[in-house]
Amino acid sequence: MFVDDHLKFMKEAIREAKKGLREGGIPIGSVLVKDGKIIGRGRNRRVQKKSAILHAEMDCLENAGRLKAADYERCVIYSTLSPCDMCTGAILLYKIPVVVMGENRTFKGPEGYSRKKVKLVNLDLKECRDMMADFIKAKPRLWNEDIGA
Repeated sequence: MFVDDHLKFMKEAIREAKKGLREGGIPIGSVLVKDGKIIGRGRNRRVQKKSAILHAEMDCLENAGRLKAADYERCVIYSTLSPCDMCTGAILLYKIPVVVMGENRTFKGPEGYSRKKVKLVNLDLKECRDMMADFIKAKPRLWNEDIGA
């Protein structure tokens, strides 16, 4: 995929993040793309659903529904933030070969580990960084809860 394609799909992940923020949640969004088409969307809904595990990537995978292993291997997952250990585990479990992140300055998941099996693309988008910085400034306790700090 080309950078323009990555930006197009990341815009959709950002839309999910903003939707989550409007709902009172943490502004992290994700989309799952197979063969150039979005097949799943998600946002961090830990607050909205009172969930311990509903990060954006997990919500996205859940909303994509059950897929065959071969389907996951043709996917790219987009996340506005570097995936955490839990989400990276799901990505590795389903052998999703490419992860495109909006940024990893705010939070950096286990990229060194996942890079061994997954291609990582960091778009380092100011919009994603600013969205997280604004949220963390406004709700530091909620952010720390989300990352287990």
